[in-house]
Order: sequence, then C-alpha cells, then structure tokens
Amino acid sequence: MSTGGDTALNGWRSLLGEAPPSPAGPAPDDGAPLELPPALQLPRSLTALRFSIRQLPFTFRARRELGETFALRFPLRLRFGDDRTNFVTHPDHVRSLFTAPELAISTADESVLRPILGPDSVLTSVGPRHMRQRKLLLPSFHGEAIERYTAMIRDVAEREIDSLPVGRPFALAPHIQSITLDVIMAGIFGIEGRPVRGTPEFGLRHDVVRLSRLAAMAIGQIAELTIIGRQKPVGIITWLLNQIDRHIYGVIAARRAENARDGERIDILSLLLAARDEDGAPLTDQELRDELLTLVLAGHETTANSLAWTFERLTRNPAAYGALREAVRGDDDASAAAWIEATIQESMRNRPVIPMTGRRVQVPWQLGEYRVPAGSHVMVPITLLHHRDDVYPDPFSFRPERFLDAKPAPYAYVPFGGGIRRCLGATLATVEQRIVLRAVVRRTELQAPDPRPERVLHRNATMIPARGAIVRVVRRRAA
Repeated sequence: MSTGGDTALNGWRSLLGEAPPSPAGPAPDDGAPLELPPALQLPRSLTALRFSIRQLPFTFRARRELGETFALRFPLRLRFGDDRTNFVTHPDHVRSLFTAPELAISTADESVLRPILGPDSVLTSVGPRHMRQRKLLLPSFHGEAIERYTAMIRDVAEREIDSLPVGRPFALAPHIQSITLDVIMAGIFGIEGRPVRGTPEFGLRHDVVRLSRLAAMAIGQIAELTIIGRQKPVGIITWLLNQIDRHIYGVIAARRAENARDGERIDILSLLLAARDEDGAPLTDQELRDELLTLVLAGHETTANSLAWTFERLTRNPAAYGALREAVRGDDDASAAAWIEATIQESMRNRPVIPMTGRRVQVPWQLGEYRVPAGSHVMVPITLLHHRDDVYPDPFSFRPERFLDAKPAPYAYVPFGGGIRRCLGATLATVEQRIVLRAVVRRTELQAPDPRPERVLHRNATMIPARGAIVRVVRRRAA
C-alpha cells in the first residue's frame, strides 16, 4: 500500500530521472549468501579515534571510496554486535529501517548518552518502555501546550537580544542556549522566568549550564571518550552528575510534598509524578531523574545548537541572509513565514545537530545489492543522507530557496529522526526556532568576523559549531 511519504519519495525520483527503488528491508528467504557492504581498511583503534574526533570528513571519505552503503570496523569494546557497523545513505534503505520498528530496533540503549542520562529515559530506552514514556510525554509537546510556550519564548528572546554586546565578536550559542533552557525549564517545572536563587531548580539550571560549557572544552571531549561503551559515567562527569542529581532529587521531593499539600499542577514534572504503570505503580525517583535530565539537556541543547548553526550559516552566506532579512522586515507575513521556514529547513539539512541514528536488525536485511545478517547494526549518517546531490543539487551550498516551493523529501530529510523514534520535541523545537530567528533577524544586524565556515565539533551525539557561532552585532534595532 502506498503512503503519502512513498508518493513524495517517488516524486523526487521521477523529477530526477532516478532508477527504480533500491531493494531494502527484510531479506527474502531465497537461500542467497550474505553479501556484506565493503569496509574501510584501517586499524580498528584508528577507525574509532577518527570517527570520534572527525566523524564528518571521515564518513564522507568512506562514502566517496566505498559507495553509498559501507561498513566501518571498531574495537571490541566499542563493537555493535560484531566488529562491523554498516552505514546506509539511500532513502529507500532509511525508509525500510524507520518503518519496521519490530524488526529494526533502535540502538538508543547503546547511545554514548546512556551513562549520562541513565537507562530509563525516553531517549535511551527501547521497546515497550520507550512507547510508554513517549505516550506519557507527548501531550506536553503538542497542541495547547505549545500555545502556552509561544508568548514566553518571545519574551525570553527579546530579553536576551537586549543583552547582546554590540560592536565586538562573541559566541552566539550560549545566548541562544539561555533562551531554550529557560523555555524547557518552564515547561518541565512550571517556573515563570528564571528560578529563584537558593531553590533546587536554580541549582539545576546552574549545573546544567556548567555541564554544557565543560562539554565544549577539550577536557570535556576527553572525558566523553572515557565513557564510550560504558554503562555508567566515570571521572569528572561522575562528579558533575552527582551535583546535578542532588538538585534533581531535591526538586522531585519538593514537588511531591507540594502536590500532596496543594494539589497537582499542569507542568511536565507533575504529569510524571501522577503517572502510573499497568499495575498502578508510580515512577521511581531514579526513573524520574533520568526523564527530567533528558528533557532538560536534550530539550534545550539541540534546539539552541540548531539555531546557532542557522546564524553561522546566514552570516557566512550574505545572499541568504539578505533575502531572509528583507522578507522578515517587509509587509508580507506569508513571505516572511515562508523564508523563515525554508531557512530553518536548509540549516537542519546542511548542518543537522544530530548527525547519526541507528537500528539493530533482527532478521537478515537487504540493503540494495548487499545483505547483512540478523543482529547487524545499521547506521544512518544523517549528514551524508542530507548531502545527496541527486536529491539536493549543489548540496554543500546553503540555499534556503530550495525549500520555498518544495517540501523536504521524506527519508532523505530526517533531522529529527524518523518512525516511532522521531524526536518527541520536534514541534516545540521548530516553534522556538521560528520565533527566535524572526526576532533576531528583525532586531539585529549581524556579521561574521571571519567569513570562513566554523569547523564542526562532535560532542556526545551532537554536531555543533566549534566556536559557538562567532558573530558581531553591528547594530541593534528597537523592539
């Protein structure tokens, strides 16, 4: 049966004169032997080091040398199943993985974030637990909940714009993170404005900012390498998480007492506290901790870094920046909205903050001319997928106009992942980006002190501007 997504996918094939779909999905039981994708011939330890530090150029090299389906070999401690990890960059293969959740299971439980976030969050759990958590949280990120956030996002954005220095270079990313952190903490804890000093919420916000800053430093990147393949954190990350946990458990205890005394509120924490499983049991404090930390970290960092990339791209592509600025400051609201949406989509295509997602296939799987055994890990390098020149002509250029009259091709555009693992906060993230982008473009004139693109820095599971999107505010306009 054809779906709307299938129709759109076939549409870009027709437009580009593409060959018939590439065979993908559970392999037929025809007795044919396995035909594994070609692997890059490097020592396993060197592969792991290059992949961890310079993932983007390394995977582009692999595709260039081996084709759109290839494999990398990792050391035993980092292995996924066997020592081969397969990578696919064809939309048909991506579709086969995203639309068969029972046969192609998410690798989220093996994420590098698991030692930090714990095993019980919506981001690191799989199977029935993930679906339970997802259903529980979904109402907080759609419909009326989003409407409640919009006015606050505008207010926080305007306040932060007023604080931007004028005339000197600075990293924009921390300022945007301040906006998105305030928004997500308001949604989770029901706080109006910044937390009051001395409260556990204030301590949590302070230590989350400290963790984010550490992660961008060299010592933080080294610390991240030490937890790859582990179930629990070690070293400085353990110490900092202990500080964060002290505040989270303090928030949980205080809210339990408050709800018992005054009745339940409508924020996400109160929703989680009221939740019961099939046997009527509430979430444990450990489960609550994992969920809250995931929502705070993932709920603000990814959106902030996506916006940071957008301004890094705009200030280094004057034509795109000029077109957006003219639309936003003009009288045609429809044109402004279209340019804002196209700019966001092009930024997430060109610089997806989450550059990789994966599945573990439960049966032999066909990937075009190749066939991998049951238990194999198949990764989708989103950046490579978004840079297919048969889908996106001139893929390395930043051209928002490509999305003005065309929607992104399904399974060739997956900045929020796909299937049942699509980002829970995608709607909120998109609304935040629209509001903040419009406000900053309307009220400021930005320049890039250095016109060269910022280097990509891989941090945990994200891809961020190495210098935090360095810009200069030439002029700030009145609100």
